[in-house]
Amino acid sequence: MLEYQAAKDLLNGKVILVTGAGDGIGKTAALTYAQHGATVILLGKTVKKLEAVYDQIEQAGYPKPAIVPLDLKGATEQNYLDMAETIEEQFGHLDGLLHNASMLGVLGPFEHITMSSVEEVFKVNVIAEIMLTKALLPVMRKSESASLIFTSSSVGRKARSFWGEYAMSKFATEGMMQAIAHEYEGSNIRTNSINPGATRTGMRANAYPAENPQLLKKPEEIMPTYLYLMGKDSADINGQQLNAQ
Repeated sequence: MLEYQAAKDLLNGKVILVTGAGDGIGKTAALTYAQHGATVILLGKTVKKLEAVYDQIEQAGYPKPAIVPLDLKGATEQNYLDMAETIEEQFGHLDGLLHNASMLGVLGPFEHITMSSVEEVFKVNVIAEIMLTKALLPVMRKSESASLIFTSSSVGRKARSFWGEYAMSKFATEGMMQAIAHEYEGSNIRTNSINPGATRTGMRANAYPAENPQLLKKPEEIMPTYLYLMGKDSADINGQQLNAQ
């Protein structure tokens, strides 16, 4: 899997939405999907960052992307329903959805957790994913073969001290993935999760400020798994927890 070599035209004609597409792994995934032929819908909260990714894709000569500026912390269910309607009107279907956007929250002892922080983390990492997926599943059903990918974490599979908020949200993400995968088993939609592992991103730097980032893999180095799950070679993979490293 880690040595997977994607065909250049792997995603030709595909329409793929990536959340958190303005930076880090989301940005790299969006660029990588576009490089392999996909029309990418860039979703994020910072318009300037999304526009920079848009320009990069366009300048490279890849299929023209689309931008959806949205702050997951404040978005309502109607925002997602409206988005789904627009995507269906413009593209007719959706072939892929990568849930990449996440919020770290506060690291620390469980007894110091504040409800305001927990609510914020769950709004972005869980509630927003529920609302977005629920709104887009009917559009994905119109695809010949659609891939739904959730981003997990090592602490979303085995929790550890001081990571309570984030770990709980990622356990919820894994449960969501498994429920949808089971419900849509045998259909045109396959659902899986990816644990990106220790990667050179802003979130990682916030979690481990003393760590040397040069020792970590760059987002570009973990893309084989992201391409594999989004393309036709994973057509029979459903309900699996994959590692990108």
